[in-house]
Amino acid sequence: MTVLETESYLKGYAEVLAGACATGRRLTRDELASLRAQGERAAEAGIGLRTMVRAHLAAARAIRPGLHAAAADHLLAATEQAVDAFAEGHERAQRLAVRQEEAARREFVDDLLYGRSDLGRLAERAVRFGLLLSHAHAVAVAQGPESYDDGHPLTRRIGASLVARFGDRHILLTTKDGRLVCIAPGDQSDVLGHFAKQAYGATDGGRVAVGRAHPGAGGVVHSYEEALNALDLADRMGLEDPVLQASDLLVYPVLTRDRQAMADLVLSALGPLRQARGGAQPLLDTLAAYFDTGCVAAEAARRLNLSVRALTYRLDRIHRLTGADPGDPVHRYTLQTAVIGARLLDWPHQDI
Repeated sequence: MTVLETESYLKGYAEVLAGACATGRRLTRDELASLRAQGERAAEAGIGLRTMVRAHLAAARAIRPGLHAAAADHLLAATEQAVDAFAEGHERAQRLAVRQEEAARREFVDDLLYGRSDLGRLAERAVRFGLLLSHAHAVAVAQGPESYDDGHPLTRRIGASLVARFGDRHILLTTKDGRLVCIAPGDQSDVLGHFAKQAYGATDGGRVAVGRAHPGAGGVVHSYEEALNALDLADRMGLEDPVLQASDLLVYPVLTRDRQAMADLVLSALGPLRQARGGAQPLLDTLAAYFDTGCVAAEAARRLNLSVRALTYRLDRIHRLTGADPGDPVHRYTLQTAVIGARLLDWPHQDI
């Protein structure tokens, strides 16, 4: 920064100091306002505060030899007032710039994840935030026991971890609707893997879902929605995996694409369970545990806190009510698909 460049932000400064020192007065309201405005202009021009403070002190030293003793004694106090006012304006402008940058970033993230902006314009804006939307991207979403925003300590900690590990790899870490969101190039699965590991550990047992990689700006939205759907499926299906891959859950959207057909299957295959004492839910839980353990009765009984004999009795009861034998490979597929449908449709808690 040259002396000439800093001088434009010191206009009238020497006169203000000399006038204050001549009578020992404090700086006037108008003088302080002028200094604050100069500080704002310097910040907007990208001139650092330390540079300008040094320039102010140098200017104060330059006028000191021309002051009489009493005036010189007041120079330090006047300089302190002036520099404080200038710094206040400079910091105010910086805070405003930060808020504007945050607002622009938030607007971009909203437009990107909702796909509600012109794709060409969106791609131009993306470069500013480190993304090249001409490439394929994948999105990972993490949710925990609390809501997170961009200023949350956990968000900053995970962001620092990603930067330390991967540097500048065109990664965007942000938040949306209280969840952590990481967008990375589709061919860099290690980035999302690291994010998933960090987020799962930091959210105290939260859950992370990773969408598939898709090309273009619309691909980001697609991957993001896949990750959200995976989280929703995990809740409805009672999936316990801490990290979910959307690619592993593609069968579920297929099963629910025709909701009425799935509802018909559930009611046809499992509806008779409502005749059991205690209703359908205990027997539905039995089928779910039995299928989840690969039809291993001992393990299913352990999960349900039952004896193997009690589990066998329940399976036999299901056979008698529905006419379908859970141990028969021919019947098993129908029952297991119906159990999945019941989870997805929240039956029998919800009418279908």
